[in-house]
Amino acid sequence: MAHAPQTRPTACLALADGTLFYGHGFGATGDTTAELCFNTAMTGYQEIMTDPSYAGQIVTFTFPHIGNTGVTPEDDETADPVAEGMVVKWDPTQPSNWRAQEHLAEWLARRGRIAIGGIDTRRLTRAIRQQGAPHAALAHDPEGNFDTAALVAKARAFAGLEGMDLAKTVTCAQSYRWDEMRWAWPEGYKRQTDARHKVVAIDYGAKRNILRCLASAGCEVTVMPATVTAEEVLAHGPDGVFLSNGPGDPAATGAYAVPMIRGVLDSGLPVFGICLGHQMLALALGAQTVKMNHGHHGANHPVKDIETGKVEITSMNHGFAVDSQTLPAGVLETHVSLFDGSNCGIRMQDRPVFSVQHHPEASPGPQDSFYLFERFAASMAG
Repeated sequence: MAHAPQTRPTACLALADGTLFYGHGFGATGDTTAELCFNTAMTGYQEIMTDPSYAGQIVTFTFPHIGNTGVTPEDDETADPVAEGMVVKWDPTQPSNWRAQEHLAEWLARRGRIAIGGIDTRRLTRAIRQQGAPHAALAHDPEGNFDTAALVAKARAFAGLEGMDLAKTVTCAQSYRWDEMRWAWPEGYKRQTDARHKVVAIDYGAKRNILRCLASAGCEVTVMPATVTAEEVLAHGPDGVFLSNGPGDPAATGAYAVPMIRGVLDSGLPVFGICLGHQMLALALGAQTVKMNHGHHGANHPVKDIETGKVEITSMNHGFAVDSQTLPAGVLETHVSLFDGSNCGIRMQDRPVFSVQHHPEASPGPQDSFYLFERFAASMAG
């Protein structure tokens, strides 16, 4: 009886400790090097791949059906994918969704991002949880030719995210106005035509849906680059300042962001921060941040509002955290993760200045955390 010919692996994932995973490559060809993390979300793979907070990272998806709803330009969180690569259990199937405009593999190839399927993602996820987020090299070659020693060497040579300022690489080149609001049936994205508050949003890697949520809360939004000064921000005469999400080490980005934030705080304006913006607000107030073992990446993270007792199901994406033990007097911890007790929110005791670690715009609850945008708007109203 004749045996079917074995198919040769066309992709290889090499970890810095020498562990190799072989699978089927799709998307772009070539190789890339990054930190490897895992994400437990069951939906939103396109938003994850285009989230600027994933700069410098390859994402392992624990949910196996990645690609089943295809992709659509409406779901991009920024112009191009930012995550370095994708690791999945099963190869993407033909999309089955009325909004789909393209196959995931074709989209990745066109956007220059490498992916590997056929991987034991459970084993990989366990390794990341137990040993911390490893440095990895991911290669896709349709001929199946891999220099594994060179790939392991590339993984070992990766500098890592600690001390790395990546906000400068994903921020906007110049300021711009934003008026698009949240998606709603059946109109889709409508424009904000009756704004009541002027907001300057600092772009450390801002997701589009955060800007939409600000617009939907009645804000006229001016987006400014990460490196702006407090004087440049205040020259716009804003009613409030928003600090966006973003990638990399908050302490590194804080070298130029913290002086700006302190200048804005001195002005007395309301301030709202999300993710990296939360971490850098904490730094500006005198707290410290720490690198986490494997971070929080997913859309099912329970976060407790300490002040109300309410538990929100949140979307998370961060590898660094605010050390709540270092919060100074006058700054209160407002939210904590129910997974590990880590800090997920702070506020100043006597001023409308607050921030959260999770992503209230990402709709995992689906609307558990939208109130934060309304709180920011209310703080600007008086």
